[in-house]
Amino acid sequence: MSTDKSASWAYSEDFLTLDDVVLRATDRAAQLGCPPVSPGTGAALRTTAAALRAAAVVEIGTGAGVSGLWLLRGMAPDGVLTTIDTEAEHQRAARTAFADDGVRPTRVRAITGRALDVLPRLTDGGYDLVLADGDPLELPQHVEQAVRLLRPGGVLAVAHALHHDRLPDPARRDETTTTVREVIRGLRDDERLVPAMLPTGDGLLLAARR
Repeated sequence: MSTDKSASWAYSEDFLTLDDVVLRATDRAAQLGCPPVSPGTGAALRTTAAALRAAAVVEIGTGAGVSGLWLLRGMAPDGVLTTIDTEAEHQRAARTAFADDGVRPTRVRAITGRALDVLPRLTDGGYDLVLADGDPLELPQHVEQAVRLLRPGGVLAVAHALHHDRLPDPARRDETTTTVREVIRGLRDDERLVPAMLPTGDGLLLAARR
């Protein structure tokens, strides 16, 4: 496929108009150095959460709350987002974003710590959606835990799944790119899952649990 898709990609990313709450959260993310999901990725996450009528969601990598805003806007009105991050400062920024959006504090369970320490304590099959957006070198373990957490029909979402456009380039063989590439290939071939790779943002892999 040789057609230049850049104009279509840009149109897709700008399809929704961002409101001030998301824009402020995006600015905080830039200040903290934690790259947020793109508008197109956020919109896809919101739609997925809405389609699932998600009541229980896990987010690995809180950042400044941009992806959390999108997820909460798609979830059931009484749904609870469990969001995990090693940085307390990131979670403070996220709480500010959620408060700006009028999210009730009872709808967010923010846990400061390593995802690999927290995820094993969460309930098997107890979640509708898991977003993996943490340390890419820990992605293999995050994904395996996520599959365990999902109910049948639940969805795993992997943000930045094309890893800054490095994933399709076979010449890119640094440790991080290789790790992400192997995880994505494993998800493609995992008989427990029904996967799709979306080119939105920096790549969003969605995989439904059979």
